[in-house]
Amino acid sequence: MKNIVLTAAVASLALVSCGTVQSLVQNTFPYTANVLVSTGVPADKEVSSTATASNVQTWFGGNNNAKIKDVRISDAKVSVVTPSGGNLSAFKSIKVYISSSGTGERLVASRTNISTDASSLTLDLENSGFLDEVVKSTGVTVRTVYELKNQTSSDMNLRIALNFSSIPAN
Repeated sequence: MKNIVLTAAVASLALVSCGTVQSLVQNTFPYTANVLVSTGVPADKEVSSTATASNVQTWFGGNNNAKIKDVRISDAKVSVVTPSGGNLSAFKSIKVYISSSGTGERLVASRTNISTDASSLTLDLENSGFLDEVVKSTGVTVRTVYELKNQTSSDMNLRIALNFSSIPAN
């Protein structure tokens, strides 16, 4: 009798654990994109850079088969990848838009009046509503619009990291 109860308890725990892990995976997921800021970029002028975002749809069965809904931006961060020890002091503002095949562009995060010499910065989230249509489509792109206070002394590579939250679809 003890073995049956113990086996049932372990089986229940395993099922709950699998459901919890699946729920966590489906509730938060990242997209990243890289941006190159060249030394020739002029100061006080908005510049745009578009990159294909890393594709996480495959984690959810791909594109329109994704078993998620109510997708919203939950976190956005920009980080200097190179040069080593680089910082964001040259930036005046950064705006991040996402879009995909067949969807309009949506502003998801931004920061103006940047005054930091840190190598990473959390961006302010925009009220962009639900992003299901964009995230569940093919060819997700991230367009970064930035303005420099002054020209950079060397090329700079930035990583834009966007985290989205969702709930499992029924």
